[in-house]
Amino acid sequence: MTACSTVRGRTGPGTVRAAAAVAVLAVLATGCRNDAAPAWGYPELGAALGSLSRALEGGCSGAPQACAGDLERLDALAERAFVEVLDHELLDGAYVGARNGVERAREVRLAAAARARALRDPHHLPLERAVAAERLAYRHLLAELERLRTAPPPGDGTEPV
Repeated sequence: MTACSTVRGRTGPGTVRAAAAVAVLAVLATGCRNDAAPAWGYPELGAALGSLSRALEGGCSGAPQACAGDLERLDALAERAFVEVLDHELLDGAYVGARNGVERAREVRLAAAARARALRDPHHLPLERAVAAERLAYRHLLAELERLRTAPPPGDGTEPV
């Protein structure tokens, strides 16, 4: 008779330990959470974030003047994400800073675009730099949105006691 064998209808100590181990693994796999707390992740914000990310990666090919429409579309998507941030009361200083960075970059790009039009130079170097700076500002905004989306909401029981 082996150590793991059982008598008909009765379990041995090895079977009880195996069942306890399975139960512990199940608890560890599912995690301990407060089921009454809202699940964060904010699906609407995630959808807005995904749209903004895809538009940023797929836009702005060719001359910098041609990027104006793509960047304006990014602004509309960023506004949609901003509404979600406000709806979920996630607004914080880092996000506001990233949004202000986008606005400053947009102002610089618009001024550079006006100068390029005046010079009739579609490949005006300051405009190319301004477009790149605005795209970088949008990447920072995306990073902040992702941070807000994945951070647990205040008061969900994760704060230290």
